[in-house]
Amino acid sequence: MIHYKLRCPGEHVFDGWFKDSAAFDAQADRRLITCPECGDSKVTRALMAPAIPRKQRDQPSKEVEILPPAAPVPPAGEMTAAGLPDQVRAVLQRIRAEVERTSDYVGPNFAAEARRIHRGESDKRSIYGESTPEQAEALADEGIEVARIPWVPRADG
Repeated sequence: MIHYKLRCPGEHVFDGWFKDSAAFDAQADRRLITCPECGDSKVTRALMAPAIPRKQRDQPSKEVEILPPAAPVPPAGEMTAAGLPDQVRAVLQRIRAEVERTSDYVGPNFAAEARRIHRGESDKRSIYGESTPEQAEALADEGIEVARIPWVPRADG
């Protein structure tokens, strides 16, 4: 999956996740991507800073691992899925479905498996599972890219 910062003509900036850049281009050309703020479908990629590892060392190419929240209850002050606007919840449900379809679930062994993949000890593939914020930070410190996405209930149930 690839992450883009997106922008509408109203200068609203938001995130988008796509299978690859061709998937973004196809969806943008068909105006399937809409701004969650104003609903405009003339969406373009916003300028993004490149991801540069903190430690410079010989590193194999990386996959981005997707992390659902470690706890089923969101921390105080965060919205629950029920409190999200319908468009946002629908996008997060599509992201979840795509992650579940294209990635291997490794459960609470996420950090260990991400390290094995990073070191070449396990097959390179997209994975998702649970980790603590401390484990995610330690992975990032080791130069292993991870991403957290809000893990909303499935659209079908």
